[in-house]
Amino acid sequence: MVLTSHDRLGTTGEKTGFWLEEFAAPFYVFKDADIDVTIASPNGGQPPLDPKSTAADFQTESTHRFDTDTAAQKQLANTLPLAQLRADDYDAVFYPGGHGPLWDLYCSPYSINLIQDFIAQGKPVATVCHAPAVLLNVKAPNGDSIIKNKSVTGFSNTEEEGVGLTHIVPYLLEDALKAQGSCYTKADDWAAYYCADGLVITGQNPQSSVVTAQALLDSLKAST
Repeated sequence: MVLTSHDRLGTTGEKTGFWLEEFAAPFYVFKDADIDVTIASPNGGQPPLDPKSTAADFQTESTHRFDTDTAAQKQLANTLPLAQLRADDYDAVFYPGGHGPLWDLYCSPYSINLIQDFIAQGKPVATVCHAPAVLLNVKAPNGDSIIKNKSVTGFSNTEEEGVGLTHIVPYLLEDALKAQGSCYTKADDWAAYYCADGLVITGQNPQSSVVTAQALLDSLKAST
């Protein structure tokens, strides 16, 4: 699992980072399936948590479970530097969202190369909410965008408008995914929705974190 290291919400002076539920829910989907999980981030160490994601309205069974899971908390506090990861060592990769990835992971050469290597090795790549931004600069062997003509989803323009950040984010994810030639689709705002097209799995919003993680599990099972 790869988390953002970016903690500034544009020029607002507010903090951002990864979204707690989008990490915790997939983390336990994988752990409960007896999958060994490695956590990484561009800078390594403790990744920044979006403070808004700790609000009472956004807590779930998974976030409450994480709150009392000291082993998971210690693992999160000691993420590996992304530069150390090699696709050869893993079966799949999952990127939780939060607004942070819009700034750092989408242009991280380590992340871009890692995803390209996963795809080249026939291993699935899953992202949820704002994290599909990590696919924007990933290229296929022929030089085209990895998502050209692929069915993808991600945090929609109307959802960004709903949280009041349309003019704060560096780009609107829905528009950016479409600009790369993808076949972007979405469900209603805040409804669980994901797309799985070959090795690329994307989820629309926080409500989609579990179904996206389960789709990645299904992809792994199908390959064994």
